[in-house]
Amino acid sequence: MVKIGYKLSSELHSPLDLVRYAKHAEDAGFDFASISDHYHPWINKQGQSPFVWCTLGGISQVTEKLIITTGVTCPTVRIHPAIIAQAAATAAEMLQGRFILGVGSGENLNEHILGDVWPSAPVRIEMLEEAVDIIQTLWKGGMQDYEGMYYRVVNAQIHTLPEKLPPIFVAANGAIAAETAGIIGDGLIAIGEKKELVDVFNVSGGESKHCLSEISLCWAENDDDAVDTVYEYWPIMPFKSDLSWEIPTQTHFEQLAENVKLEDIAESTLCSSDPQKHMDKIQRTIEAGFDYICIHQIGPNQDEFIEFYREEVLPEFR
Repeated sequence: MVKIGYKLSSELHSPLDLVRYAKHAEDAGFDFASISDHYHPWINKQGQSPFVWCTLGGISQVTEKLIITTGVTCPTVRIHPAIIAQAAATAAEMLQGRFILGVGSGENLNEHILGDVWPSAPVRIEMLEEAVDIIQTLWKGGMQDYEGMYYRVVNAQIHTLPEKLPPIFVAANGAIAAETAGIIGDGLIAIGEKKELVDVFNVSGGESKHCLSEISLCWAENDDDAVDTVYEYWPIMPFKSDLSWEIPTQTHFEQLAENVKLEDIAESTLCSSDPQKHMDKIQRTIEAGFDYICIHQIGPNQDEFIEFYREEVLPEFR
């Protein structure tokens, strides 16, 4: 059965607003929510970057049914995987079986802040593979040691473990990462309608596992206003390349966005008040092989968007 989710954008909203939106999304009938884990927003205009593990605690206290996934956490550079193992175990305990740990190989934007070398993509995937192994090892309970190629763990034990361990979904933007996700993950996370990633994931061990796609779009009462909103808050939408993972600062992203025109936004991003266009976008993503569809509403008008989906879109997928 397909699940429709709501994106909690940590780059654009304060932690208390994110908690409130999670509650509103649950009440409106969304099945799950995916919350981003950033140290920086993409551009300064977005203006926020609350610590996701604190925000998750607040969400756990105001929701009862909503499944929550990190979308996504990088457990390799900025934060050691042993710490992520503890944080995720605590989140899973607080959410009582409603937590999914979504992990990925990260973006330089967030991971460079301690002065560590930003590795090449193949090395980042190797680090992610080892990090997931560490997390799963620590989730076994008991005192654990680990001596890997990239990480070391000595006499570590997570004492607060949930009765039901959370699944681990692995993000992929290319074939190598999708193959790794099929091998080590309980699910796949991707952006858009990338059937080719689902295919690689399935043949690599992911068949019968869940596939989550994130769709970024903008609803507004007027379609031109929706385009303007994306242009103001998320002008990097037209860029669909590996460059996004390599750029180190918001200033660099803003310089990149200077090349974007309004027509580029209209061509790259669904900006519409027509519910049929939203339903068609979701349906195409389902047909590409995804069964978890997360909708990322760009801009400040989140409550209005949630109500639009409650009334016009979600009933069509029930």
